[in-house]
Amino acid sequence: MNHDQPGRASAAPAPLPSHARVVIVGGGVIGCSIAYHLARLGWRDVVLLERNQLTSGTTWHAAGLLTTLRDTETQTKLAKYSQELYRRLEAETGQPTGLIDTGSIQLAITADKAEEMRRGVHMARSFGVEAHEISPAEVQRHWPLAAVEDLSAAFYFPNDARVNPTDVTQALARGARMQGVRILDHTPVRAILKRDGRVTGVRTDRGEIGAEYVVNCAGLWARQVGHMAGVNVPLQAAEHYYLISEPIEGVHSKLPILRDPGNSAYIREEAGKIMVGLFEQRAVPWAEHGPPADFAFGEIPPNWERMEPYIEKAMRRVPILLETGIKLLFCGPESFTPDHNYLMGEAPNLKNFFVAAGFNSLGILSGGGVGHVMSQWIVEGRAPMDLWSVNLRRMHAWQDNDRYLLDRTVETLGIGYQDHWPNRQWETARGVKKSVLHDRIAAAGACFGESAGWERANWYAMAGETPEYRYGWGRQNWFANNAGEHRAVREGVGLFEQSSFGKLLVQGRDAGAVLERISTANVAGAVGRCVYTQFLNERGGIEADLTVTRLAEDRFLVLTAAFTLTHVEAWIRNHVPENAFVAITDLTGAYAMLNLQGPASRELLQSVSPDDFSSPGFPFASAREIRIGYQTALAIRLTYVGELGWELYVPTEFALPVYDRIVEAGRRFDLRHCGYHTLNSLRIEKAYRDWSHDIGPDDSPLAAGLGFTCDFAKPGGFVGREALLAERSQGTPKRRLVQLLLEDPEPLLHHNEPILADGEPVGFVTSAMYGHTLGAAVGLGYVRDEAGLTSERLARKRLKVQLPRTQVEARASLAPMYDPKNQRPRA
Repeated sequence: MNHDQPGRASAAPAPLPSHARVVIVGGGVIGCSIAYHLARLGWRDVVLLERNQLTSGTTWHAAGLLTTLRDTETQTKLAKYSQELYRRLEAETGQPTGLIDTGSIQLAITADKAEEMRRGVHMARSFGVEAHEISPAEVQRHWPLAAVEDLSAAFYFPNDARVNPTDVTQALARGARMQGVRILDHTPVRAILKRDGRVTGVRTDRGEIGAEYVVNCAGLWARQVGHMAGVNVPLQAAEHYYLISEPIEGVHSKLPILRDPGNSAYIREEAGKIMVGLFEQRAVPWAEHGPPADFAFGEIPPNWERMEPYIEKAMRRVPILLETGIKLLFCGPESFTPDHNYLMGEAPNLKNFFVAAGFNSLGILSGGGVGHVMSQWIVEGRAPMDLWSVNLRRMHAWQDNDRYLLDRTVETLGIGYQDHWPNRQWETARGVKKSVLHDRIAAAGACFGESAGWERANWYAMAGETPEYRYGWGRQNWFANNAGEHRAVREGVGLFEQSSFGKLLVQGRDAGAVLERISTANVAGAVGRCVYTQFLNERGGIEADLTVTRLAEDRFLVLTAAFTLTHVEAWIRNHVPENAFVAITDLTGAYAMLNLQGPASRELLQSVSPDDFSSPGFPFASAREIRIGYQTALAIRLTYVGELGWELYVPTEFALPVYDRIVEAGRRFDLRHCGYHTLNSLRIEKAYRDWSHDIGPDDSPLAAGLGFTCDFAKPGGFVGREALLAERSQGTPKRRLVQLLLEDPEPLLHHNEPILADGEPVGFVTSAMYGHTLGAAVGLGYVRDEAGLTSERLARKRLKVQLPRTQVEARASLAPMYDPKNQRPRA
């Protein structure tokens, strides 16, 4: 951190080149890191344009914390790489980075927070991060001035550190210049140039630069730069505070960083003083209409009255602060995204326009890693690892809405310092999308969660119950409701309202050929056939997991999870050849979806429709139009829960009467409304995979047990086929997805719990729920075996799952433990 703003004097600007291979917009730590890493890969025809001076905006006032454990493996990898890079930059460039090895300590005041952190520590070890639980007395030995009487637990990360953000950025810039990168300050970008769906350059006050690639690293201004390109970059600035005390005797630079989420604060040394950073639970957005054009090294006037309760609470951790003067209360802007994850990658609607922004006050921590992976993404044309959790394509066009971003940012600033309960739901900016059946299922007792803006029923309250969450690490208040819904589907019939499902109509002369090329399965079969398939990248990793239904010779319906819609649509569009005739239409809002599942689903449907639902008349994985009362719907015989069932795609104008007719007829069959938690517990019990949890861009169908979807012999092959053939030639995969069932029926699994084989870590749980039919917590997770993981070798392993305070034995199987012969869905 550098409280002295960089000098404003500068030499005459360097000449503006007419062309560059890559233009980077923004000279903060992210832009400089990408420039540095592109040059390291041999791409030296790079120009970085900074509107003011390097580090202006937010980088200059960052805290410089390098606390490596993050919420996901991906973000932890980015943070670890950053730390490794910053350690060697000074030797490479001659520019100090101000790195100080301090370690960090996370503090837990409540038993629930201690449980969360113990889970995090076990996860950290599986990700290669050293961490130890320590006693309150040990905390005080590390930090003699800290009060520890209220602590339930504490956790020490010995390899964490801190840096000077300005020095790090200058070191990256120097390293980039040493390799030929041109950096031009005082050169604001006024327009993004594009042609035929591809970026072609930028326009500045000094002229135009043609470019093959443009990278938006504009920080606070990234949303505005995105608008220049017609690309949505949903982020919003908020006020972010820290204070610095007067000098305090005994405070030195080697004191560990204290992270104190119970008090919404971090604490570290700053030049013999103490810095206290604040992440209040309800933040204040800044610059509602965009940051001022002339804002550079500015500060926001602090609101002492609003912040006083947070300051006083945080100071109690180091009581001497209560009697020490405050030298500075600083308020500066930081930008935050709607889900508190970064925005990275190629725009879904503009070729070669990349974004790296929205780092939620974690830009220094992740900057090195971001430059490392973004440079490879640009050079190789694909992400070098699974970056879905930070991929820009997880965002949706509707999220670029001023009111939505302002309301959500109130919550996102402080979310990292709050309790991360299982199934925790966002509280702000809700009600964006509601299906036409919303009021009906609300009246049925739905407790709503949110996904991709949709309000969806996660579980249903019984009569007399309030449909709201009471969070905890044990069995939450909806556990019994989930059990009842789960049993209804296994034994009778359940109704899931899933109108949020993404629905893409792909049609035209070449639609079948395009979908065949990107699908592992043969999807261009008979009309009325529904096919489960994956889309793969060139490495054989799974980019999408969905179904394709052939409606006519030249019309296909692609069905995908709501949160993947932007990504899937872009993936298809990007694989349409230049002269092909293909049209893609998003029909998501045009159809409601009612999913009837369970052994009594056939009898129920037969009671409301004159159509034939027998197996000969309506085979598994087939689709046809059916009649219900005066209405019609597209019915697809499929399941994601392992039972006999049909998905009904109902035009929205027909949805209410169809729903009412089914519910009325369903009384005779004890029809039960079921939520997404039950969909999840049923699918995990059946070992069905979930994209972004169990499978993703780094996982191949062979490792994931989905090789059956791959038609290696179909004419023309498919994207990723060669990578899979190479993998298959090496024999049994060394890493495979298995199903795990705890031997003890009491504990719960959530995700990211380490899996141990004979005491050694071999993987971690990717998703889990309670298996009410199998009688214990059940999960999916990858297990490694260097000799190749066969069923026989798996059976010989003594597997345990690491829980916060104990290890629990688990039974594992490559085949589903529920209905392993898959007879029930085909009954």
